[in-house]
Amino acid sequence: MGKTKNTKFKRPQFSPDGIAVNSANQSVDEIEDDEDSPAAEFLDKLESPSADLREYACASISRVVQQSQIIPGFLQRDAVIKIGPLLLDHSLAVRETAAGALRNLSACGGPEVCENMVRQDVLTPLIALMRECCAGFDVNPSPAKRGQKHTVEHVANEAVNLLWNLCENSSTAVSVFNKAGLVDALLHCLEMHHQNMELALSAAHCLHTVSEENSDLVCGVNSAMFGVLDRILSSKQISMEHTLLRTLAAGSLWNLKNSLSSAQQSQTVSALVATLSHSLSLDAGELIPDLWRAESARLSKDSTSATESNHTDEQAAGHMAEAEMMEEDGKINGGKANGRKAKKNNDISDLLPRDRLELQEANALLSAQQTSLEIIVNMCCSDEPSDDEWEEMSSSDESEMCADGMTDTNSSLFSPLCLSAELHTTLLNHSIPQQVLKKAEFPSPAALEICSKHHSWKCLLKKMHRVQCRALTCLHNILASMDTDSLGGASGLQAVTQHLSSLVFSSSEALKDEEFLEAVTSALRSLLQIMASKNMPQCMTPHQLMSFCEAASRCELVSVRVNALAVLGITGSSLAKEKDTADTLQLIGNALLNVATKDPNLVVCGEALDALFDVFADGDEAEKAGKHINLLSSLKALQPGFRAKLRKEGRGKYSPDQLCVLDNIRINLKRFIGYLENLKK
Repeated sequence: MGKTKNTKFKRPQFSPDGIAVNSANQSVDEIEDDEDSPAAEFLDKLESPSADLREYACASISRVVQQSQIIPGFLQRDAVIKIGPLLLDHSLAVRETAAGALRNLSACGGPEVCENMVRQDVLTPLIALMRECCAGFDVNPSPAKRGQKHTVEHVANEAVNLLWNLCENSSTAVSVFNKAGLVDALLHCLEMHHQNMELALSAAHCLHTVSEENSDLVCGVNSAMFGVLDRILSSKQISMEHTLLRTLAAGSLWNLKNSLSSAQQSQTVSALVATLSHSLSLDAGELIPDLWRAESARLSKDSTSATESNHTDEQAAGHMAEAEMMEEDGKINGGKANGRKAKKNNDISDLLPRDRLELQEANALLSAQQTSLEIIVNMCCSDEPSDDEWEEMSSSDESEMCADGMTDTNSSLFSPLCLSAELHTTLLNHSIPQQVLKKAEFPSPAALEICSKHHSWKCLLKKMHRVQCRALTCLHNILASMDTDSLGGASGLQAVTQHLSSLVFSSSEALKDEEFLEAVTSALRSLLQIMASKNMPQCMTPHQLMSFCEAASRCELVSVRVNALAVLGITGSSLAKEKDTADTLQLIGNALLNVATKDPNLVVCGEALDALFDVFADGDEAEKAGKHINLLSSLKALQPGFRAKLRKEGRGKYSPDQLCVLDNIRINLKRFIGYLENLKK
């Protein structure tokens, strides 16, 4: 047991927007009430000789496909084949709305729809469109006028987001991206950040996504690409959007670092870690209230401010209703060769009304901090298959057996992450552990209050909590590689432990958030492992410990229950070395026996048994507690059932890795019973 979890993040993608122009005045409900299918109606209009009607049809499709149940009707009528050619329509408005329709189709349809779109050759017109857009930048490089409906930059933004969605969900799209040399188009869009930050951010997000684990792209990296990214990284603009742009550039540089020489890598890594540190150092708890007050002051300057503010807030509320409907927090996008699962969390930044400048700044700040934490998580990830909680790996294998057949829990409480000494030093020099610890705290009450009270700012609530979840996961991944002195020594770790344990009981909502519970229990598990390995005293009271585990046991997520049991095992094995702890060990032992006997999941039962082995392996207090709870007879009673369940359910329900671990547990159970019988003699 006691392995660290190397969670690796893929880049989040934008949620679909309603696109810039929507000539369709019908609501979705009105469309659904039409006698004719909306798919047939709108697809027919795509062939109209009128550009206005083609634009109307694309805008309407863009809107209705935000309801995923409508998508199959469009796919059955070859929507991709019919919309694709309009990416090269002579009308800029049609190009933009066509790209927006395909973008929404890809984002709301998910991986299967994206693969379908790639198979139907949507990338051919998309590649041509992106190249034409980039040529258009060179012909007319002047900034677009504010409020201008259709520009080459607007078209390019929709195209880049469509490309981003496809590459996020389709390895074939990434392969086509590489062969077509589309990285040059993205770099061209990135260089537009002085004129069009929205386009530059979309391109930065797309490059960050497509550069991850893309060996073909790494091999083709040239000095021009690094020049663009380095210039962005060294820019000094202080806006939050520029902070996000620099953060995304840092992530792309990390993904592409293997194409650099050792000397260049050292310099680049130092610069990008400094960028991440700056992003994390910004206090969202103070900046969000400041930005809200700035927006309020700006909107109240003219005599029509009240009307404008109400109208804008209602408009924003409508956008946010769409955003909340489309967000797929925690959606799993699997398929990595090494078995890691990648979390894909949609961003809603381009659903925000464009006149809410301060709200966009706040959103960019939180996106930058979330992305920074995800990059640090990836930095701390080994290239080996992840130890995804207990299910995949266990310390109870034959190589870790002591002479008496029991596992030596003191010698291998956790597996250090694979950090080079240079990277480790760089992270410490830029105070990354301290920054992560700060972000692991709940968002400030002031920021939460403002975002709760004002409807158009409510979109930030989820983003603030997502930053906290990423920080907790990041904390879990970096703890094993950090010197305890850099985290405040024993007292610092104890304070963090108390804080993390309190988070589990922070609210009833927290107990319903599986992503949060997994992150906080994983981080707490890592902390306790480190403290045990350093012989630091445990700091959770028996009441806190049992309450924590009881709360976690009610979670349906297996990994959360596993983490809670690991916490019991780590704490119990430490207490077994101290005096006058038999009463607490009895509480722990009874709790573990109860789970080992009753939990329907064999993985959880196995973790409970493994924790029992750790707690009662040695020591007078453990021996005394074991007798009081009749540990030997209880284990003998559950042994046949565990073996039978393993034979009956094993191969059909659990993975080969899990079965290997469970078989080790079966062997260890037999040996542990023998060990207890010898003690009794």
